[in-house]
Amino acid sequence: MIRLENVNKIYNNGFHAVKDVSLNIKKGEIFGIIGLSGAGKSSLIRLFNGLENLNTGSIKVEDTDIAKLSKKDLLEKRKKIGMIFQHFNLLKSKNVKENIAFALEVAGWKKFDIRNRVDELLKLVELQDKGDFYPAQLSGGQKQRVAIARALANNPKILLSDEATSALDPKTTKSILALIKDIQKKMDLTVVLITHQMEVIREICDKVAVMSNGEIIESGRTHEIFLNPQTEVTKELISYVPAQEKEEIEFIKKPGNKVIKLMFLGSIAGDPILSKAVRKFDLDINVLGGSIDLLATMQVGHLIVELIGDLEKQNEAIEWFPSLDVGVEVVYNGV
Repeated sequence: MIRLENVNKIYNNGFHAVKDVSLNIKKGEIFGIIGLSGAGKSSLIRLFNGLENLNTGSIKVEDTDIAKLSKKDLLEKRKKIGMIFQHFNLLKSKNVKENIAFALEVAGWKKFDIRNRVDELLKLVELQDKGDFYPAQLSGGQKQRVAIARALANNPKILLSDEATSALDPKTTKSILALIKDIQKKMDLTVVLITHQMEVIREICDKVAVMSNGEIIESGRTHEIFLNPQTEVTKELISYVPAQEKEEIEFIKKPGNKVIKLMFLGSIAGDPILSKAVRKFDLDINVLGGSIDLLATMQVGHLIVELIGDLEKQNEAIEWFPSLDVGVEVVYNGV
């Protein structure tokens, strides 16, 4: 659906915002791109629809090279690529219906068809009773719903979201993400979502790419990234998930007892792996704590446990856990 190959964006002041980025986003995916401020993610997403021009590389949307389109053809292509922004970009002097209709007027729709389409979109974003309201009369979440309706006006195949929930409170963020997910299914959209919030990625994304200093430093299915982050940047982003949803584990280091972190996916979370380990290796296992993350793609679990018993048997157990598709990280080596 969307393929980027060795994409670079260098601004006139010499700033290299996007460096050799290659991505393959499949039809119907909700694909997240996350990074800290200044990582280059907003510059990257603006290349998808030609709002920014790339310097080298290629971006193909449905096998069409965006960079090679004429201005006329690019404008036509953009009709099928909706985009929503952090600050909504609504016209203050127009009411909700008029804001949504504006996108259709620009696209040359007939007045009768515009009225019908606006009514459809208001129902889709659950704002049927707000059609005559002006932006100043709306909450942040309602403004974003209007922006989403406007982005969907021309029945796009792709929806780009540039930090669309950053200005919203957590409760409203959840409702907007639920709306995007529902719309994605109803319209069979491909969604590319830019954010600096890992909880947004966890809530909605099938796959994720992590950006740092203009580069993609890690990518994969969301549960794989959560389960086993490979870079310090990714670990830092995961650490920003709200504290009430994570559990800080403190333990007393006891010489001879290793402390390990077990990481597992999906159905394995309900598997009696600890009981199996106790019987197989004649160990006692003390559960110190853990957490379960419910991701868009899968459930991911973490357990911190203390191994008690023969040191050689502890080592054998640590080597055995991966055979059950359980990740292992030694937190304390017992020395």
